[in-house]
Amino acid sequence: MGRGRLISFEGLDGSGKTTQLDMLERWLSTQHISYIRTREPGGTSLGVEIRQLLLNRPELAITPLAETFLFQADRAQHFAQLILPALARGTLVITDRCFDSSIAYQGVGRGVGATLVEQLSLLATQGYQPDLTILFDLDPVQARVRTDVAQRTDGSGEQQSRFDVEAEQFHHTVRQAFLDLASNHPARIKVLDASQSPEVVHQEIIALVGQLVL
Repeated sequence: MGRGRLISFEGLDGSGKTTQLDMLERWLSTQHISYIRTREPGGTSLGVEIRQLLLNRPELAITPLAETFLFQADRAQHFAQLILPALARGTLVITDRCFDSSIAYQGVGRGVGATLVEQLSLLATQGYQPDLTILFDLDPVQARVRTDVAQRTDGSGEQQSRFDVEAEQFHHTVRQAFLDLASNHPARIKVLDASQSPEVVHQEIIALVGQLVL
C-alpha cells in the first residue's frame, strides 16, 4: 500500500474553506476514496483544549511567542496521533489549516519570525509537509463581510475568535504573507480566487485534487 496524501486548505477566515471542504467530502465519497477530515488547531482531544485557549480566552492575554508554541503543541500531537499514522496506512488526509497558517499568522502577523516558525513547524510535523496546499485568496474586507453575514443569518461557525477581532491591517498582513508563501512554494501551494462562486472554486479544487488521488 502506498503512502497517503496530505492536502491542506489555507486562507483567511471567511474565505470559504469550510464550504469547500464540505463539497470536497461529497466528491470524494462519489469517487469511493477513503479519507480523513481534520483541522488545526483541534484535530485531537488535546488539540480541542488548546483550540479553546487560543481562540476563545482573550482574558489570558497570550503573548505572540506563547501563542506560537501552543499552535506547535497542537500540531505535534496532531501529526503524531492522527495524520502520520493515517498517511502510513495509505489514507488521504484533508485538513483545515496546517503550518502555513502559523507562518502567516504568528511568523509574520505577530512578528515572531517566518523562518523560526517554519523551523518549529517542521519539528512538530516530523519533517512532513502537505503534498498539496490550496490557498483561498480573498480580500480581508470581503472575508469579514462573509463571516459577519454567516453569523447573523444562520449562526454558522464558531464565535468570533481572538483573530477575528484583530485590526483590518493585521488581516491584510496575513493575506500578503500567504501570497508570499505561495510565490516561494509554487509547486505545493496553489492559489484560488475565493471571490468566485463556490461551484467554480469547487471545480478548480477537483482538478487539483484529482491529480493526486485519481
